[in-house]
Amino acid sequence: MKKLPTVDKEHVKRLWLYLQSHHQPRGFRPLTETVFSDFLNQVGGLQLDSINVLERAHYLTLWSRFGTFDRDTIDQWSYQSGIAYEYWGHEACILPIEHFPIGKYRMKHFPPERWEKSSWYAVFQTSNGSRRRVLKRLKEEGPLQSHHFEAKKKDRFNSSWIGMSDASLPVGKEDKRSLQYFWHSGKVAVRNRTHFRRIYDLAERIYPVATAATQKAYHDSWLFIGLRGNGVATEKHLNNYFTAPLLTAKEKREVIDRNVKKRRIKEVRVQGSKERWYVLPEHLEILETSPEPQGTTLISPFDSLLWQRARAEDLLNFQYRIEIYVPEPKRVYGYYVIPILHEGQMVGRLDPKLHREKGVLEIKSLHWERGFGKDDEVSRKLKETLEDLALFVGAADIHLH
Repeated sequence: MKKLPTVDKEHVKRLWLYLQSHHQPRGFRPLTETVFSDFLNQVGGLQLDSINVLERAHYLTLWSRFGTFDRDTIDQWSYQSGIAYEYWGHEACILPIEHFPIGKYRMKHFPPERWEKSSWYAVFQTSNGSRRRVLKRLKEEGPLQSHHFEAKKKDRFNSSWIGMSDASLPVGKEDKRSLQYFWHSGKVAVRNRTHFRRIYDLAERIYPVATAATQKAYHDSWLFIGLRGNGVATEKHLNNYFTAPLLTAKEKREVIDRNVKKRRIKEVRVQGSKERWYVLPEHLEILETSPEPQGTTLISPFDSLLWQRARAEDLLNFQYRIEIYVPEPKRVYGYYVIPILHEGQMVGRLDPKLHREKGVLEIKSLHWERGFGKDDEVSRKLKETLEDLALFVGAADIHLH
């Protein structure tokens, strides 16, 4: 058996931060359209989330790397430039248009078999009447938001046939669920967003003409998108990074083994680890020359750096979970906890809240990792970072408890 190359764990971490564009001080590289497109292709996508305690997740993810930018420009690049589209990647994401054949495969084969067997899939089981109504309105009226499908109080339908607890729901709610079904299945697309609300249109008016990926290419995308954004990784680190291909453990193993055999990826050993690690050949070539990370920034809970929390624990020695869904008495760090990344190390975390009406950025709590709380240099860099964040979110004052 051929001896596997052994690589240093520190180099693995540096390559990861480099591929995630967390290797340079924030704002070192201006965010141009080309940089935006390259970033999407490199990490796999930009996650969207409705929580707005501080800033929308996708804007915060970009700010943490590129500093202040014009949000309208990002929206234009995301929805109107032809370089990106909104669909399911890790979860709902802005994705590079180069991924569209992969997305189209998922659309054609929606729902995934495992989704269809889940009890919550009932939300997508809308009536034929609702589905016809939604497509007819979009065809005749043009782009619409979900609130345009709100029903009058008298318009109700019986939902007991799909196993939902409320046997009489407004028709409008059914139509909104039909919109979601059509978005997943590729008949409806997101044309734009206003105040973060989706504007829907018929997919044929938005998506490019493209051939769907083959099943093999679709399954492989789980591996290649994950390795492209992470560098050297174990199977555990790739799980749930890109979730569009919902594969079984057996299918993932087949994907890895097939591509190792074809030499499209390589297996390596990482010092101090007994697990099997994999890497793209082109990344193995730059592994030892990856730059030493610099700068201080804050990481969105929905940043692609944290899509696989086990990886952050293994490589950054940092245990993290977002506590939004944890009952308040049981929270350890706070509601919207944001990690602090300083020169390649997770040095702490803080719980911010933006009071927009007062123009105040409140830091409700600050927790340092062991050994960093009394470091004057780290504290100074965090202060500068918070000042830059306040400027980005439009806060005139910072209140640190």
